[in-house]
Amino acid sequence: MSGLRIFVPGDAAAVAVGADAVADAIRIAAERSGIQLDMVRNGSRGLHWLEPMVEAATTKGRIAYGPVSAADAADILKAAAADGGAHQRRLGSPEELPFLKKQTRLTFARCGIVDPRSLDDYRAHGGYKGLARALTMPAAAVIEEVTQSGLRGRGGAGFPTGIKWKTVADTAADQKYIICNADEGDSGTFADRMIIEGDPFVLIEGMTIAGIAVGATQGYVYIRSEYPHAVAVLTDAITAARESGMLGKGVAGSVHAFDLEVRVGAGAYVCGEETALLDSLEGKRGMVRAKPPLPAHRGLFGKPTVINNVLSLATVPVILEKGAAFYRDFGIGKSRGTMPIQLAGNIRYPGLYETAFGVTLGELVEDIGGGTATGRPARAVQVGGPLGAYFPRALFNVPFDYEAFAKADGLIGHGGIVVFDDTVDMAKQARFAMEFCAVESCGKCTPCRIGSTRGVEVIDRIIADRDRAANTALLEDLCHTMKFGSLCALGGFTPYPVMSALTHFPEDFGAPPRLRAAE
Repeated sequence: MSGLRIFVPGDAAAVAVGADAVADAIRIAAERSGIQLDMVRNGSRGLHWLEPMVEAATTKGRIAYGPVSAADAADILKAAAADGGAHQRRLGSPEELPFLKKQTRLTFARCGIVDPRSLDDYRAHGGYKGLARALTMPAAAVIEEVTQSGLRGRGGAGFPTGIKWKTVADTAADQKYIICNADEGDSGTFADRMIIEGDPFVLIEGMTIAGIAVGATQGYVYIRSEYPHAVAVLTDAITAARESGMLGKGVAGSVHAFDLEVRVGAGAYVCGEETALLDSLEGKRGMVRAKPPLPAHRGLFGKPTVINNVLSLATVPVILEKGAAFYRDFGIGKSRGTMPIQLAGNIRYPGLYETAFGVTLGELVEDIGGGTATGRPARAVQVGGPLGAYFPRALFNVPFDYEAFAKADGLIGHGGIVVFDDTVDMAKQARFAMEFCAVESCGKCTPCRIGSTRGVEVIDRIIADRDRAANTALLEDLCHTMKFGSLCALGGFTPYPVMSALTHFPEDFGAPPRLRAAE
């Protein structure tokens, strides 16, 4: 279709602030003006404070306008038709916006650019080059390429992806599986959703490469039911890939077979844990399994299974296309490549920011994020979802790096950053962590099931100033038991937000001023 090409995000974040109404209004305005319109519902670029951000294809490249309301539609259309003309909402070239210009976009290179349902558009922007190269290599060489890149799990644990793949490849079985964990349940995280809604074929390509590398012929994407837009886009993309010969028998004309299915979860946070996810996929209640055996040896239906996060799998194509050394050159220490960081909470510029490991927490919050939305001083930052530690301003110099965060008793997790200003009550935040664990626990192990319930009670006694010293010691002992005695990360990581709040913000628990942590 020819005519004026307009991009209106169909991403859930943009839809939540009126993108569908904007799209409808632009269509109506085009009909009234006699303008032939080619509208693409693309993914978000990740500048969430500017959503809905509408873009127009012009002779000068794409020109962005935002945030756009339905009331702006007619005037925006006129400006766009005038080759990206002036308007009070005109932002200019999206790539020149400081928030985007400073990023290193590898995993998210196509997000907000391509039509997420178009395989042709994906190919036109470099898609399937990684798979093409992988098909010319021995399976072991593909795994070695991923290993040498330094890619680690982006879902929380940070386990080396190549080692997991090699374990599955070396395990003999008549059937193997690739599972994408898209059960993105952490607070302040939306990277998985953005990839699936904005560039689903990169995930399909990454899973296909993984399948060929380890000898798996079937894959599943386990996605949360709260992501209906992502489910719809991914389902359409899988259908398109299958119809074009990129999934199923003879992938891309090769001797390899690999196919995909989407499975929708039912809202249990614990199913983000890989073994509980396996139980859910098998039609059981999501319960954490004891390890060993590892899923790489006995996973889905007892078969060797690769379980990777969306971001890990979506990064594989760029590694295979450009080589391990290219990807490894980004980052610091043992944290190689880039990390899509999600800025949320009380922050002026919320959104997704992909950059190499090594940027400091302070840079992310103050420089990139613009400080708090309220204008008040940032007091605490939680990184790693509801089970992540709370860092005070004194730790804003910590680099975004797996080992540096671990040294500071924190977790990078899925890369979600939630900012709080100086009005936050950290005792309530610590209580919330224990309460969250109690609600979401699968109940299989005693430290998590009972410990979290007792934790809420102990924190309540501390806040009420009942035997504060004794109860504080009890809380510390309880956290130690949960951390080292729980079967999975739900109970094992809950102590991080609790103990970090108690350590860095003791005054919120009623401690005298002399015990306050240095800021």
